[in-house]
Amino acid sequence: MRIGAVLIAIWLVLGVIAAYERGYFSDSEDASCAEAGTVIVTTVAGPLNWMGVNPKVTCDVPEPSK
Repeated sequence: MRIGAVLIAIWLVLGVIAAYERGYFSDSEDASCAEAGTVIVTTVAGPLNWMGVNPKVTCDVPEPSK
């Protein structure tokens, strides 16, 4: 069980490194649902990011009714 936890932790750390390399943690843009989702799926994709996986998320936030 411990080896599985270690592998998952390494996988997620590699995903965070990939997201950092792509500049997803910069403060140059406004935070949005799409940007947060992209960071999350990039982190979960882990080392697959270096094998060509480039996950992107789009969010359509509904306008409040008037």
